[in-house]
Amino acid sequence: MAERMLKFTTVERATPAKRAAQTRSGDFHEIYADFIDAKAAEQASRCSQCGIPFCQTHCPLHNNIPDWLRMTAEGRLQEAYALSQATNSMPEICGRICPQDRLCEGSCTIEQSGHGTVTIGAVERYLTDKAWEEGWVQPLRAGPARGQSVGIIGAGPAGLAAAERLREAGYDVTVYDRHDRAGGLLIYGIPGFKLEKDVVERRTQRLADGGVEFKLSFEVGRDASLDELRARHDSILIAAGVYAARELIAPGSGSSGVAAALDYLIASNRVGLGDSVPAYDSGELNAAGRNVVVVGGGDTAMDCVRTAVRQGAKSVTCLYRRDRANMPGSAREVAHAEEEGVVFEWLAAPRAVLGDAGHADGLRAVRMRLGPPDASGRQAPEEVEGGDFDLPAGLVIKALGFDPEDLPNLFSAPDLAVSRWGTVKADFKTMQTSLPGVFAAGDIVRGASLVVWAIRDGRDAADAIHQHLSQRALLAAE
Repeated sequence: MAERMLKFTTVERATPAKRAAQTRSGDFHEIYADFIDAKAAEQASRCSQCGIPFCQTHCPLHNNIPDWLRMTAEGRLQEAYALSQATNSMPEICGRICPQDRLCEGSCTIEQSGHGTVTIGAVERYLTDKAWEEGWVQPLRAGPARGQSVGIIGAGPAGLAAAERLREAGYDVTVYDRHDRAGGLLIYGIPGFKLEKDVVERRTQRLADGGVEFKLSFEVGRDASLDELRARHDSILIAAGVYAARELIAPGSGSSGVAAALDYLIASNRVGLGDSVPAYDSGELNAAGRNVVVVGGGDTAMDCVRTAVRQGAKSVTCLYRRDRANMPGSAREVAHAEEEGVVFEWLAAPRAVLGDAGHADGLRAVRMRLGPPDASGRQAPEEVEGGDFDLPAGLVIKALGFDPEDLPNLFSAPDLAVSRWGTVKADFKTMQTSLPGVFAAGDIVRGASLVVWAIRDGRDAADAIHQHLSQRALLAAE
């Protein structure tokens, strides 16, 4: 093993080839090429095989990264894939969209020693794409039928991960989702240049082929109340995500030309999937030929600015009230955006949308500075006196984050307990809500977070539901 590994001192870090910014900015295809076999093995061989693998401990799924890197370096690709998918329901998706720079790669020991991190995400993506090509991805096989059913509200990563695990355990599983395609934000919220949609569709198709039933264009509260779903199933999992956009609090924010980030991204993704989208065709949710300002500093903001570039915007500016070092979005995504021509206005906040109610034509902003830390421990931004400036803007996109919807009201379930932030309250250990037999997982519990955490939560919730229903079956048999 030693001869094949620990090559970080002689082999430089290399990512898969990245398409030139000028080329990739004209389409929505993924920006990275695939690793070839030899390059994947070479990069995997750089792993130092740490005694305490910080990459693994800082992965929410605790993926066994050092071992599948070693197997990749040794050419044992099918074994490497099997180990990778043992802890991850969607390794090729995490390999594409996880912020590895903040998780596994950011904790890589050789990165700390100045040799450059192992390209863990690229190898993870390579392994699973290879598995699909070679037929190593096995069909979903249901366990022995238990005669019990689980209803899952939400077909995003948490719901899909739970559905897979519960179906494997022998439960009848029905997934309900408001959209007309399964995948949640994976299909409609994340642009194709980060995650091409056939990658998501083959995962959801595998679940459907394995007996998971999908009820799409189904809204809980409209098509059935939560109580009605509870009557249909032995247990319910709420994995609805958080979709309520935070508002831009500024004069003129209700003007035509101000759009919510998710509305904008869903429209773009629908067009890419071949749907007719009137708000896109009319220009309401289309950046073509317009000066675009995106307000926000997270990964959703990066998705918006990079989408606007591809739609042919005249100019694209990202306005963020803190500095680059304090930006919550992935540093890698910021770099991609800069390569593609996005201008960043750091330490700047919106003051007013200019124009009139029918037409936005600019954004007045104010310069900020970082003051003393706030309650969260981060330095709070403060306005700089006399720091006003104007930006041209025919389209202002608010990407300020997401809050939970009012589920007790939406689901006609007043007894469903929520926190002061509106997230569903769930027991830390059992993941059960205030309603017996109703569980919750993902962003609707923890707040807007990462896909990898949603997958982890969905898998944990499936295990908790399995334990709950198994105990109930034993009691019924006594």
